[in-house]
Amino acid sequence: MKTRQLGNSDLQVSEICLGTMTYGQQNSIEEAHAQLDYAIAQGVNFIDTAEMYPVPGRGETQGRTSEYIGQWLAKQQRDKLIIATKVTGGGSRMEWIRGKDRKVDRPNIEQAVNDSLKRLQTDYIDLYQIHWPDRYVPLFGGGTFDPKQDRPTVPIAEQLEVFKDLVDAGKIRYVGLSNETPWGVNQFCHLAETLNLPRVVSIQNAYSLLNREFDLALAETSYRENVPLLAYSPLAFGFLTGKHQGGIDPNSRVGQFPGFGARYGKPNVQAALTAYLELAKQWGLSPAQMALAFVRSRWFVASTIIGATTLDQLREDIGSVAVELTPEMLAAIDAIHAKYPNPAP
Repeated sequence: MKTRQLGNSDLQVSEICLGTMTYGQQNSIEEAHAQLDYAIAQGVNFIDTAEMYPVPGRGETQGRTSEYIGQWLAKQQRDKLIIATKVTGGGSRMEWIRGKDRKVDRPNIEQAVNDSLKRLQTDYIDLYQIHWPDRYVPLFGGGTFDPKQDRPTVPIAEQLEVFKDLVDAGKIRYVGLSNETPWGVNQFCHLAETLNLPRVVSIQNAYSLLNREFDLALAETSYRENVPLLAYSPLAFGFLTGKHQGGIDPNSRVGQFPGFGARYGKPNVQAALTAYLELAKQWGLSPAQMALAFVRSRWFVASTIIGATTLDQLREDIGSVAVELTPEMLAAIDAIHAKYPNPAP
């Protein structure tokens, strides 16, 4: 398993990151620990979670994912692992997380960090991310920017000042963003340099064969600011594995929670999906491994976040590190993308 440096940090993260948002909802603690054991045995050193997990978010289960990880982490060699988690973003309706006021401000950030440290049974968090911006931005396939939806927000400089205090206290090592825009990344970087505050070292956004929006403005931002991508949803909620071609798998995340698959019902998704699945068959590749190998091949990707509900899925996903796409294969992928660009942004 190769590792890559995360921005200007000293974190060397495995090219595959284990995502955990199914732990405590679709996966039991025994299944979660079995996944963690297997991933680490294969060379994965990077584990990503969030205070709001598991999904879908509910008051009854919130924080359970971190608790599962914490019970496992307490038995591991902590300094060999890189643990990432997130503070819930602004504008959410998750009243069970610190009541009605969930701004990304000092009280919320500090409580979120302390709660996560307790659940994870650790003294520090390697990468602490803002799950989504405090300010209004369209999220999770939410369409175009609408100025009428703008709302009051915590200034980015204030957010960074809190993170500086937490870094100085040894509670977090580095700061990252998630579901961010080019403007947001640039603002975080500019203010960090101007005010001598912690510089963000990563951005965690969706990226897959069906959603390559990062290729546009965010790719340049990533390059010029040295903020690499942690790519989530690289298999597009399982659609790129082909398992939903005969109908939605009732045992899958989309089958159990239909709202999660909304962006994959958009025009051209099915046509693009059929083309990619046929291409994988033509090259004799597993569709999942081709999709993951493509994401891993992008120069701006530091680590590809995979999530699985079974060990068999996890084995196949991690096995994708052995697949290297040739220039001919990449050209064929680009030809499909040119015909069906970003059908599921």
